[in-house]
Amino acid sequence: QVQLVESGGGLVQPGGSLRLSCAASGNIFRINTMAWYRQAPGKERELVASIMIGGTTEYADSVKGRFTAARDNAKNTVFLQMNSLKPEDTAVYYCNADIYTIFSGRLEVWGQGTLVTVSS
Repeated sequence: QVQLVESGGGLVQPGGSLRLSCAASGNIFRINTMAWYRQAPGKERELVASIMIGGTTEYADSVKGRFTAARDNAKNTVFLQMNSLKPEDTAVYYCNADIYTIFSGRLEVWGQGTLVTVSS
């Protein structure tokens, strides 16, 4: 069994910062791409940022220059540093990972989500 556990969400004022973390655990052989998605009320889930095993990153246009993804491969953890937050960044943020497991082959795994609210 493999699971992702996110942390770091909360309430922040516009212009503020938050750092999300997502730790993978279980029978993991290797984690390929790790990513952050978000889903705002009444909207579809969208890709925010992704980071490949070698560190290559991609970002949605709406967060470029404000959000930074990073990962610690030794700890199977991915981070999302969010700066200059805007009310429109309010959403549930989900961690996603493409994982080669030891016993169960290749899996796409989702975290449970963490709520980020940007409001004054």
